[in-house]
Formats: sequence, C-alpha cells, structure tokens
Amino acid sequence: MNLAAKGLTAILSIITLGAVLSLPPAFAGDDGNSKNVTEDEIVRALAPPPKKPLTRGLSIGPQADPVPSAAETKLIQSVRGRATRSLSSTEREEIATAAKDKPNIDLEITFDYNSADISAKSLPSVQALGRALTSPELKGSTFVVAGHTDAAGGEAYNQDLSERRADSIKRYLVEKYSIAATDLVTVGYGKSKLKDPSQPLAEVNRRVQVVNMENKTTASK
Repeated sequence: MNLAAKGLTAILSIITLGAVLSLPPAFAGDDGNSKNVTEDEIVRALAPPPKKPLTRGLSIGPQADPVPSAAETKLIQSVRGRATRSLSSTEREEIATAAKDKPNIDLEITFDYNSADISAKSLPSVQALGRALTSPELKGSTFVVAGHTDAAGGEAYNQDLSERRADSIKRYLVEKYSIAATDLVTVGYGKSKLKDPSQPLAEVNRRVQVVNMENKTTASK
C-alpha cells in the first residue's frame, strides 16, 4: 500500500507540474508584448518633475527646471496650430531634440497594417490618453504627438503614413475629449526612429509617442 501511495503521489506531482508549466506568463498581452496603460500611468509619466524644496544648511546643486528655454518656447509657438505635413525636416528634428529631456510616454498605440486606423486593441490606451490630458494635472499643457511607422516601404510613403497616424490620434482627442487643437502639436517621423531597430517590421514600431513640451503654468498661450 505504501508503494502504491507513493506511486500515486508521484503521478499527481508530475500532472501538477505539467499544468503549472503550461500556464501563460503573467501580465502578458495577447501577443506577449505590452498591455494597455492606465490614465494614472500616463499622468505620472507626463507630469513635470516637481522642484525639490531648499533645505537650510545643505549645499545642493542646480535643480531641474521644468520651464522650457526661450528657444524651445519659440519653437513650440511657431508650430502650434500648424498642419502636420507643413513641418520641414529641420523643424521635425528640432522638435525631437527639444523633446528628449521632457516628460514623455511611448504608449505603443498601434495601427492596422498600412493604415492610420487605430487598432481595436489600442483604443483603450487612446481613451486613457484622452482622460489623462484633460485631467487637472495636465489640462492646458502643450503636447507633441509623434507618429512612427515600421520599416516596410519607402521613406516618402512612411513619412506620409506617420503624419496621418499622428493626425488620427489628434482628431480622436479633439473630437472625443474636446482638447484644444492648438495644444496638440503633431509630427511624423516615418521609419527614421524605430523603437526596435533589431526587428524593423515589428508592430511595436507602428506607434505614437506623447511628450509634454510646456507645463500649463508656464506655457505662453
């Protein structure tokens, strides 16, 4: 009986181990990649860093200042309200440079292949973005909405596609969440800034990045 019991226990252990090994990884999306983000995650990512309070008796270095420089403010003011396709390649690169040290989030908002239509699985992220940009913490700031494509196709085609994708997000946010069109600066980068260069055709490269360029308390309207 003891041998039989031990044998049964061993069989049950093997069955249990097999069931555990067959479970899908936790928190994985449908394709094993990222999941949709929440409104709170977007707000935290795009909120300007607070200044550290000065402490009496301590010597500290220069504090990070969320206020944009005069040159950056002039750049943003010059492109606010402009059509996406009207931006020159120089202006696009100037925006990319200015955005590097600003609060940003890559939502991996994906699109249907060869299309500017927002994919159904990414719609919750776009809706979370709309709620975040109309939250008290972010409402009134100026945001860059940058469209990107994968590496399939020619440069001119992808540039046009990325601009249409950025416009698609802007149109959705303006229509569904009444965000001022001038608070959303749209720019397209085609296939020039792949998120995953090792997989140039991967879906993660067909995305939109959002950058908080000017805090609402310092933006010059």
